Formats: sequence, C-alpha cells, structure tokens
Amino acid sequence: MATILAIGIATLDIINIVDSYPDEDSELRAISQSQTRGGNATNTLTVLSQLGHQCHWGGVLIDQADSQFILNDLTSSNINITACKRLATGKMPTSYITVSQQTASRSIIHHRDCPEYGFENFKKIDLQQFDWIHFEGRNIDDTVLMLQHLKQHHPDIPCSVEIEKPRPNIEQLFELATILMFSQHYAQANYFYNATDLLNSLANNITATCTWGDHGAWAIDNSGKLLHREAFSTKQVIDTLGAGDTFNAALIHSLVNDNNLQRALDNACKLAAHKCGQQGFSKLTQDFEI
Repeated sequence: MATILAIGIATLDIINIVDSYPDEDSELRAISQSQTRGGNATNTLTVLSQLGHQCHWGGVLIDQADSQFILNDLTSSNINITACKRLATGKMPTSYITVSQQTASRSIIHHRDCPEYGFENFKKIDLQQFDWIHFEGRNIDDTVLMLQHLKQHHPDIPCSVEIEKPRPNIEQLFELATILMFSQHYAQANYFYNATDLLNSLANNITATCTWGDHGAWAIDNSGKLLHREAFSTKQVIDTLGAGDTFNAALIHSLVNDNNLQRALDNACKLAAHKCGQQGFSKLTQDFEI
C-alpha cells in the first residue's frame, strides 16, 4: 500500500443517458439521469483507493451546495482533502454529460467559475509523506513550478503527469515527470495518427504511455523500447466515462508495486476494459485481480 497525492480538479457530473445522440435543434427524452462526482484526478484517486492505497487530493473546494455532494463522495472513498484550497465564492466545475446507449460515446459540456490549484498551495504540503504524486496536465505555469519544486526538494518521489488535452506550453511538463500518460485525443490533435509516432517523437530518456481506444495502449521506456498491450474484450460496453482515469490508476498501482512497465501496461488495459463494462466506479475492483 502506498500513500498517493493527486493534484487536479473535482467536478459535479450531471449525466443524461439517451438512446442515441440528439440531432441539432431537436428534443430528446433521457432514459435516465444521475449526478456523480467527477474530475480526472479524483476519479484516479477513487480507483487507487479501491486498490488499497491511502489517497490525498490537492484541489479547490468552494463553499456552496455542489461542494458538499463532492465532499460526501470523496469521504466515502476515503480520500483525504487536507491539502485542498477552500474558497467562499464561486462555483464548482460542472460537467453536463450526454451518454449514447447506441454507441457508448459521451459528449461533455463543461462550466466552471473556479480558480486553479496553484503552486502557493502545493508548496505548503508536507510532500515527504507520499510515495507517488500524480498531476493533471493543466494550469501549466504553476504545474511546472510544482514539478520543479518536487524535483529539487524530493527527487526520490516518483511522479506522473496526465497529458489529456492540447494546452498552450504543455510540452514544458514533459521532461519533469517520471512518466507521462498521453491520450489519443492529445496525439491526434497534434497530428500523430498512431501512438508509436507520438512516443517516438519524445526526447530521449522519457517514459510514457499512450492509450488508443480499442487498439489498446503503447508505452516507451527510458531506453527507447516500445511496448504494446492489445485491448481486453468487454462483453458489453456500458460506460466509457472515466476509462482513461482508471487506466492511469491501474498504471500507478502497478508501478508503485513492482515497477515493471509491461506488466503495468497489461494491468491498466485490463482494468480500463473492466470499467467500460460497468456504470460508474462503484465496486470496480471488487473480485478483480490485477
């Protein structure tokens, strides 16, 4: 069991499940609606907590009704929030998600009136208690300072950075992490049409992974060796929301335990496929071995 800190956001997710995605200027009845806590960092922590780790979240909480819902969910997952920044005004990030039963795709409209978690908050944390630190690749200027601070004062603590979306200057983070976790979306937005082209474009000595949907995932180690794991089959794709966060959690879990990149890639693909076969994260790892 490891003690793990993740820096990123928590959101309120309002999910509408529909038979098929609506056409523009149309009206559609939802099959069901649910409200959950979302956000990449906190999703990853939720899975890591189920895998037996002590999890801490560094993010922003605003004193309004949505925060209580988020707090209750984090508490139920045993996620420590003492590293959070608290504000009296604003609005917690909210994602309005439409999930199509026909294709299992999900479309997201995101609204926020919430500042980012900054370096001034991060440097107040007692980092020596952690065995691993995970960052969402956002708020780039401050995240660079956080990674540099970690590298200078706690060089023995491994860290991961999720590179999900193309953001200005996000490449500044690449050489500061122990491992980078790329999405297919980021790769294609930068005109890489397969994972290996993206991974081979990185500077020497960078360890990274890149997921590619039903083609599985690839990784490159710090010697430049490419690794691949085909996607695991799922009887029925029910909910892909959070599959990438689950992949990242299983990857961290495996690397913390035995530091073998191929086994970590295998385990991450396996648990991500399992996630796609169920709604939400509840009891995701129960009776599931990785």
